[in-house]
Amino acid sequence: MERAAQTYQEHTRSIWTLGMPLILSNLAMFAIHITDTVMLGWYDVTALAASTIAGTLFFVIFIVGAGFAQAVTPLVAAAAEEDDDVQVRRVTRMGLWLSIIYGLIVTIPFFWAEDILIAIGQDADVARLAHIYLQIVIWQMVPALIIMTLKSFLAAMEHTAIILWATIGTAVLNGFINYALIFGNWGMPELGIKGAAIASLTVNLVTVLILVFYIGKALPQFELFKNFWRSDSEIFKRVYLLGWPIGLTSLAEGGLFAASAVMMGWIGAIELAAHGIAIQLASLTFMVHIGFSQAATVRAGRALGRKDEVSLRRGGITAIGMSALFAVATSVVFLAIPETLVSLFIDPNEPERASLLRIGASLIMVAALFQLVDGLQVLALGLLRGVQDTTVPMFMATISYWVIGLPVSYLLAFTFGLGGVGLWLGLVIGLAVAAVLLLWRFWGRSVKIAPQGLAQQV
Repeated sequence: MERAAQTYQEHTRSIWTLGMPLILSNLAMFAIHITDTVMLGWYDVTALAASTIAGTLFFVIFIVGAGFAQAVTPLVAAAAEEDDDVQVRRVTRMGLWLSIIYGLIVTIPFFWAEDILIAIGQDADVARLAHIYLQIVIWQMVPALIIMTLKSFLAAMEHTAIILWATIGTAVLNGFINYALIFGNWGMPELGIKGAAIASLTVNLVTVLILVFYIGKALPQFELFKNFWRSDSEIFKRVYLLGWPIGLTSLAEGGLFAASAVMMGWIGAIELAAHGIAIQLASLTFMVHIGFSQAATVRAGRALGRKDEVSLRRGGITAIGMSALFAVATSVVFLAIPETLVSLFIDPNEPERASLLRIGASLIMVAALFQLVDGLQVLALGLLRGVQDTTVPMFMATISYWVIGLPVSYLLAFTFGLGGVGLWLGLVIGLAVAAVLLLWRFWGRSVKIAPQGLAQQV
């Protein structure tokens, strides 16, 4: 007997229940980043600069491999909806295999991190400290990718509360270890940037243990770790083919914002500082949109497993509507009090405070529109991943970011003399094009569920 399609109210309740722990866990992860930044900033400016460049290098490599972990979510969700426990186990194991293999390979260049950083023009002291930091942090690459895979499995199984509580717990632990080891408090040695690296590695190892323990207790029927070394070439290939475009899409988006920061630096130091503040605020609201996107991936994957086109459409509309409503609400705040928001990041005694407030406020007002289109495009990516469609969306997103967004940013900022505002408007245009193309892809192509699913579509 076929299950009746859910109403919009039921979809709203399901997405909210599934998405809220994911949103809060994303915010907790953001808090970890802020804690590291603040504490190292208090300790030493050079240490902060070193951790920033080292963290950026680590993250760029990490997000590519995280694509394999994110591929687990739609595949497991579809298999779980079909009550296929064996397929759930096969997908998750091969996701872990790919994450481990990738993690081991990419750690090798980090052993020459100092030489690499000096070669790309970094200050010698910054490169030396970054090298010290990375010699510890590289050992968390594999645990971090394992965490991503296990979180993807848990999200697909709609066990999101443990993701939230584990993230909150480790965020608190990270703060305590940082406080103890960076500054040498509570009788611990003062290790500076090395202490921050130890805290980060410890938190990742503890998180792996928490998630493995929880899965063993709460979901023993899947036996994820029994005969773990048994190969499965068919599923390995499937996860790989679904995952690598996700990783490259994330790299393209991350690279876009890195390039925008470089271009803003060409305009001026004050503009770059204001850009950093605006990005922090936009990133904070983006955590919510990512949570909705992750929930949309799970719901779309389960609809795919049921071959339920009506629920897929309704769920997609509901997720888009919830994300858009949040974007509108935060846009009102951005437009109403831009200078107040910027002032939260500026020392009252800062000599350039007036300029920072003026430039930052103008960027925040553009960010009101920016975070709406950014939310829509990441939501569309989440829906497409749910129906296992990642390769064409990768090309759509990359073209939107790099062929349209970045050149338009350059033209508006430099050729037409609009400065930082023009640069942000170019980003808005690129992200808007991505949102339109990706939503068109979802409605016009991927929404038609064939009996075999959409894994083979191109």
